Formats: sequence, structure tokens, C-alpha cells
Amino acid sequence: MWSEKYRPKNISDMLGNEESRSSIIEWFTKWKKGTKPLLLVGPPGIGKTTIAFLTAKQFGYDMIGLNASDVRSKSRLNEILSPVLGNISILGIPMIFIDEVDGIHGRGDYGGAEALIEILKEPTVPIILAANSDISDKMKSIKKVVKTISFKPIPPRLLKIYLENILKKENVKLSPGSMIKVIDRSHGDIRSMINLTQSLVTGFNPQIEMSFENINVEDGVNAFFKANSLDEARSVLYSIQIDPKLKIDAFYSSVITSNLDNHTLAKLLEIISEADILYGKIMKTQNWRLLRYLNEILIGLYQNDERIRYSQYNLSWPLLNRIRWDGKKIKALSAIMAKNLHMSSSTFVTICFPYVLFCIKNKKLKLELDTFDDILEKEIESIL
Repeated sequence: MWSEKYRPKNISDMLGNEESRSSIIEWFTKWKKGTKPLLLVGPPGIGKTTIAFLTAKQFGYDMIGLNASDVRSKSRLNEILSPVLGNISILGIPMIFIDEVDGIHGRGDYGGAEALIEILKEPTVPIILAANSDISDKMKSIKKVVKTISFKPIPPRLLKIYLENILKKENVKLSPGSMIKVIDRSHGDIRSMINLTQSLVTGFNPQIEMSFENINVEDGVNAFFKANSLDEARSVLYSIQIDPKLKIDAFYSSVITSNLDNHTLAKLLEIISEADILYGKIMKTQNWRLLRYLNEILIGLYQNDERIRYSQYNLSWPLLNRIRWDGKKIKALSAIMAKNLHMSSSTFVTICFPYVLFCIKNKKLKLELDTFDDILEKEIESIL
């Protein structure tokens, strides 16, 4: 995608919001333990995530990226951040970046906002938050313990210069009327402008409903499965203007974590597989004209189904599937062993299971179980 190909490699390559960028650099320069975290507020696609990544790289930090779905639950937030905040010397020099933090409020908040605020009050590592808006009640609480830096939409004149430079590098042209239309529809969103331009020069111009423009991935996936018609779902799908791989991953993780019957799950996973195969072919051949077919494959996922809701995994498919299937085997084994040892499954997994794995791996233990349990033993060996 051009939006990735031309993503700034250095802070000086970024477009617009010079004062805001200077403030962030100054904050990093003066940072010490206890320094107030930063909250970057502004519309999507103008460089909030990019500058967080670039400044972390410039100042030698390892950026740990999260978003709203990771921090809605207090237990989930502590699970992710406790190792980082408590083992800084082991993990290198971490910096925490939480994107779309304004999305943690509402029904899906299980104490995450309050737990996050407690962490923000006494930061031991640099923390940067990003939000599209800061007007909600939860955001007002967060703003009290952070330093807010505002980002504004990029002016059209700068967008025009930037877009002309990309078109020149790609050796393609866009009519003056189309360029004006693209810049106008982007509303200062660089990523949206680049993605729409790439669609136009590759021969495809999706019709996007105004009410769905600039939709983020979480809202997009949820709106897709709530759509009342195929046309509405298609409008939402084309409005999720992110890297195609991230779009495929978003639908995959959302489908695989939903409570679906086997027939529906198999059908949806087959469609996602087709989309992934197409993306693989695009990357192998660099034939980006094939990208026009991606959304037409993904539209096959549409069904008005309240059971499917957005969920994000930060793991690759192979590792995610390994955890998923191996987890079933471990659960089955722990149920049998816990019964024989007269303890709970959770106690067995926490205390005994690591030793069982160690003994099996080093050929120091041969489980003498019935036929069904022998199968489980072989499966546990396959985990190793």
C-alpha cells in the first residue's frame, strides 16, 4: 500500500503540525521518571501513531503498542503492562503507546479506564496516548493526569504538494479535478488521501457513503455485521481504509473469537482464507491492481449477526492457531490429571503442568493412562 510505502522514515519527513511535533520531541528530551504522559488528540490519519513510533526509535525506546480493546478490562491491562512496568531492565527500554484511547469508555469498559488512570499518575516509563476526541467523561478524567498536545488536519495546499510528489515517484497522473476531489474528501487525513488516490489510479473508485467516511477498524467491523443491507455493508467495508493485511486480520480475529456454530465459522474462515491468498499473490507479484478484488471477497462475510464483534489479537495467525488448538489439548489433559490428583484444573495447570511438560520432554515420565489419555499424551508431546 502506498500509505505504508510512503510512511515517513524520519520525523523531519512528516507533514504539518510542526509545533506539536516540536513539543513531543522536547517532552522526550526532558523525560524522567514521573513525567506526565502525553495525550495526542486529533482526527485519524494525520500522523499521531507515526510520530510516536518515530520518536521512540529516535530516542532509543522499544515501543509497546496497544489500543482500546487491550485496555478496556482492568485485568487485561494489568496482564499486559505489569511485566513491562516491573521488569524494565529485562525488557530493554520500553515506551508504551496506547492508540484510540477514547474508545475505552462505554459498555465495554470493565474498569480499564480507572486502572489506566492509576498507571498514568505515576509513570515509570514514557507513555503516549492517542485519541480522535477528548470530550467524553472518561477522557476528561484522563486529561487531568496527562499533557495534551493537539493535532490539526493537514491544510489542502500541503496535501496537494505531498500528493504530487507521490504521483511523480509512482510515474502516474491524476487529473486536476480528481486531485481536488481526493483532497477534499480526505478532510486533512493523509492516509485516507493516499489510499483513495491509489484506488483511483489502479482503476477502481468505490462509492463511499459520507456517513461512513474515516471509520476506524473497530467501529467498521462492528458496523459491517450490524448493517441492514448488503449495500450498507459494502459502504462500511470500503470505508475501513487501512492496510489490507490489517483488514484481513481484523475480520479473522473477530470471527474466530465469536460464539458461532461450526458451519458458519467454517464458511467465514474459508472466505477469509481466499482474501489472504489474494493478498499473498499481490505481495508476491506486486500487482496492486488485484487489490480491487479484496473487498469483493470480504463482502462475502456479510451477515446481520449480533454474535460477531470486533476483537484484536497482536499475534500472528500461525502462533494464534497454535495457542488455540494446543489450549484445547492442555484443557483436556488438566481435567483428567486434576481429577486424579484431587485438585482444581487451574491449580494443576499453574503448579504441576510445567513439571509434567519438563518430564515428558526429557523422557523422565511415561504417563500410564487408558487409551483416550494415551492420545492426550501424544498430543501434549506434539506441543513440545
